[in-house]
Amino acid sequence: MEPSVTELKRIGVDTSKHVFTLYGIDAQDRPVLRRNLRRGEFLSFMAKLAPTLVALEACGASHHWARGLQALGHKVLLIPPQYVKPFVKRSKNDAADAEAICTAAGQPGMRQVPVKSAEQQAAAMLLGVRELLVRQRTQLANAVRGLAAEFGLVAAKGNAGVAALLAAAPERLPAPAVEALALLGQQIRQVEAQLAQADQTLQAQHKASPTSQRLAAIPGVGWLSALTLSVRVDASQFETGRHLAAWVGLTPREHSSGGKQRMGGISRAGDERLRSLLVLGATAVIRHAAKPGRGADKVSPWLLSLLARKPRKLAAGALANKMARIAWAMMTSGEAYRRPAPNAA
Repeated sequence: MEPSVTELKRIGVDTSKHVFTLYGIDAQDRPVLRRNLRRGEFLSFMAKLAPTLVALEACGASHHWARGLQALGHKVLLIPPQYVKPFVKRSKNDAADAEAICTAAGQPGMRQVPVKSAEQQAAAMLLGVRELLVRQRTQLANAVRGLAAEFGLVAAKGNAGVAALLAAAPERLPAPAVEALALLGQQIRQVEAQLAQADQTLQAQHKASPTSQRLAAIPGVGWLSALTLSVRVDASQFETGRHLAAWVGLTPREHSSGGKQRMGGISRAGDERLRSLLVLGATAVIRHAAKPGRGADKVSPWLLSLLARKPRKLAAGALANKMARIAWAMMTSGEAYRRPAPNAA
């Protein structure tokens, strides 16, 4: 017998490839719904229920289901998996996960992930494809270097070094090894052509986006970083720029206890690719600032003072944090980047 629609206060849903597990509670927080549904049965079952709060773990596919549930009138809460894990009781299984999701959703102040529209997900998809192509190119290049090194053939770093290895292989290596490297070289050229096509499309998106154009004016933020920020970050979801920097994982991880504050390295939480782009951009700015006579008057006095006191890697993390906060301010206000005054600290 199915529970009455008036009994359900909150439902936790553990999703998987084929089976969805539901756990629902009533107004007295008593479990009144425990059910497994096939993937195709989920939305039709939820359509029979009165609008209620439905909680899911945040993942790529959860946004699709959240949009479907919202269309049925339900309120949807997407919870990061790391906040659900503490509520799992002992052994992990689908039923325990669904109960943990439901319990986590009832906690005051529980963090949630905003539901993305289909357009928002599609806009970020090509950025993910580009990241995959870059990883594939790196893997192929490393394979070429590793195989060539077995015969004592090495080359300089970078794509030019890989091309030099492939060119020298016919004269230095046995025929079977030359044939194997030629196959890898063919794959590298194919991936590079696809990567160039993706870059062309992404650059067109960058030029068509006013927000991305403004963000690219920040020192250390190139067109790819600017487009990633404009597509993957909804600035309205963060109260301040500090919250955005913390979400990206550019704030110290705290290990405080007994009234003693202990701050460690950056938390490395949030969007790994966005954090990497910001840190790489900050490293480039620092490398430029460390060279005398190359636009030193354009370098922030704050950064010069920081470099005089701290190691470069620590300064790069601090500068990346500041870049994230500047980006938040620009996205929320719609203003253009303003270079700090020479005497600003």
